[in-house]
Amino acid sequence: MAVTAQMVKELRDKTGAGMMDCKTALQEADGDMDAAVDWLRAKGLAKAAKKAGRVAAEGLIGIAEADGKAAIVEVNSETDFVARNDQFQALVLKVAEAALSTDGSVTAVKAADMAGAGKSVEGALTDAVATIGENMVLRRSAVLEANPGVVATYVHAASAPGLGKIGVLVALQSNGDKEKLAALGRQIAMHIAAASPLSVDVDGLDADVVARERAVFAEQARESGKPANIIEKMVDGRMRKFYEESVLLKQAFVIDPDKSVEQAIADAEKDAGAAIALTNFVCFRLGEGVEREEEDFAAEVAAAAGNR
Repeated sequence: MAVTAQMVKELRDKTGAGMMDCKTALQEADGDMDAAVDWLRAKGLAKAAKKAGRVAAEGLIGIAEADGKAAIVEVNSETDFVARNDQFQALVLKVAEAALSTDGSVTAVKAADMAGAGKSVEGALTDAVATIGENMVLRRSAVLEANPGVVATYVHAASAPGLGKIGVLVALQSNGDKEKLAALGRQIAMHIAAASPLSVDVDGLDADVVARERAVFAEQARESGKPANIIEKMVDGRMRKFYEESVLLKQAFVIDPDKSVEQAIADAEKDAGAAIALTNFVCFRLGEGVEREEEDFAAEVAAAAGNR
């Protein structure tokens, strides 16, 4: 497969590696972008374990809460100007509130009744598009429950209560003091926003992700020229480090880095008066994974000049 300059640029944006290294990686990987990232990592030329360089869409993350339950939604708009609009902000909060009565799937949320609108969420969004004059879409949604227990929430870069660029839900199952649980849950939610874990525990990691990391670490270790038994130990050590960086319960707690999140929860049980189980979390980052067509500003200026 022919390697284009655009492919080289994209790989460089993802990894920060040099242009020639990126070209070589793409040639070795026959144009496969993910495989090229892995090749660079194996050679020690890139640090990226996750895809980077994603372009953010506009809009807002909205969160609504009820006793033992919370909902989170992402509603995208075309421009940040609309995201700052009071009417749009009220709409996103109502979508989140409607989501509380559903299983959290986008299909169910779209079909749910919008409070005070006399129509479904999908119908209300359609009306808003006509009124505000900009395309809007409910991109994703989720609902968490903890019974008994609490679902703690956190919104980062909040533009209004329950609205912002990053939203997190954390489900803590426990018979303990709800105020204590809520305070702990909020701290963990803040940690998640900062540390971006991939799963609650090791078992929750995607098997393909684990296999991919192990393969990269094995290739790195083999390049050391050490015996096979030493290589295996090196890979196991690097996998432990990967788990500590990627698994929520294994991560160093940002509130108290001397403890893991798991240890912080265990320490909080005495204060709460009961055992605590972190059963699930959801973290939405606005526009995560959404790619928009890049605008060629120079071409736009030239076109405008030519139209005068």
